Amino acid sequence: MSENNFHCFLFVIDHQVHGFALHVVLQRFEHLEKGSTMTLPTFPSDFFWGVATAGHQNEGDNVNSDTWFLENVTPTIFQERSGKAANGWELWESDLDLVAGMNLTAYRFSVEWARIEPAEGEFSDEALAHYEAVVDGCRQRGLAPIVTFNHFTSPHWFAARGAWLDADAPSLFARFCGVVMERFGDRIALAVTFNEPDLPEMLTWAHLPEFVADLERQTLEAAGRDAGVERYRAGNVMLREDFAGMRAGMTAAHRAAKAVIKSHFPDLPVGLSLAMVDDVAGPGGEETRDRKRTDVYDHWLNLACDDDFVGVQNYERIEYGPDGQLPPAEGSILNGMGTPIAPDSLRGAVEYAHAVSRVPILVSEHGVSTPDDDVRAGFIEPSLEGLAEAMRNGVPVLGYCHWTLMDNFEWIFGYTPKLGLHSVDPETFARTPKPSAGIYAELVRAARGL
Repeated sequence: MSENNFHCFLFVIDHQVHGFALHVVLQRFEHLEKGSTMTLPTFPSDFFWGVATAGHQNEGDNVNSDTWFLENVTPTIFQERSGKAANGWELWESDLDLVAGMNLTAYRFSVEWARIEPAEGEFSDEALAHYEAVVDGCRQRGLAPIVTFNHFTSPHWFAARGAWLDADAPSLFARFCGVVMERFGDRIALAVTFNEPDLPEMLTWAHLPEFVADLERQTLEAAGRDAGVERYRAGNVMLREDFAGMRAGMTAAHRAAKAVIKSHFPDLPVGLSLAMVDDVAGPGGEETRDRKRTDVYDHWLNLACDDDFVGVQNYERIEYGPDGQLPPAEGSILNGMGTPIAPDSLRGAVEYAHAVSRVPILVSEHGVSTPDDDVRAGFIEPSLEGLAEAMRNGVPVLGYCHWTLMDNFEWIFGYTPKLGLHSVDPETFARTPKPSAGIYAELVRAARGL
């Protein structure tokens, strides 16, 4: 399979999706025009209704980061360079207005370590002031700031040290977290230390072509040559032989960061967020499903037992039989990962995460990769109904953050995947709401009783 075919494989969109749930969307808009309202099951009054974004994917010009460096070496696994991304660094105020205008109560975003500490031991007051302004801007608009301290990207100098393989990585990360906390930690609602530290292990279950691992190795080798170091490592381009060491480094860093955060504000809830498929077993598939859970999630869910919450980031359901992953049923409507769209997957992922961790759940990301916004618009309400069912079943859920506010830079796949509630003009960066933004806003308005 060629590299281009691999790209198509991961983001193939079954054009049968055109029209999926369209009648539902149209019916809902007709109801709205007639004055009736959309409804959801009851959610707690303090439930966080939000959207999630990430610095490197939105802000643009993250020039001192490891990901920027990896995008610009040759060869590289990145299909596009991030460049200005969605220009969120400059347009953050109007972006917050979009969030508030959707009746939401929370905004999840990341603080970029590479901006705050562009050189080891040197902290940028300009970057700290920027993120402080974002936090204050959230508060002024009635939005709870949910801050992620590491959303895959790290400083270039940190990667040149070997990233999470370096013995000093936990203390370096904790020092950065401490600087952030001193500046505006008193105004953060929830602190997320790491975003999807389990993703490398999850990808080993994706049956990717061998050339992908080869290209990852070539990318890191090129980065090492260009940086003049023997071992250049990053959180979102990882070699199989480094998995255990990187996991150990991030585990220690999570604990160190949490200790620093709590030393500043003991009552601030701290957790981490995990990539979680809803893995289900068909007849004879129990062993495979359970082995995947052990390989991918359980280390982190057990770590989260000592935290205040754990984030769940769910995009799909995969069913297993006696011979492994089962193919989609004939006629299934597929998402960008090539798996069937399953709104109830959120409930399954949330219930499993709580069953192991026994701590409250934050849905820190949830969405669907598709260029057809009719699919997205029809996907949100049944997903939230499933989440409400999990809550009725006894799972404490703090909030729900849809991924994402706008179409953005989706890592090695560049700008092809579409997951946003708003589209972005690549030249002017103008944001245009999609129908799904209106659907989500109306659902939240009804749920909040506005």
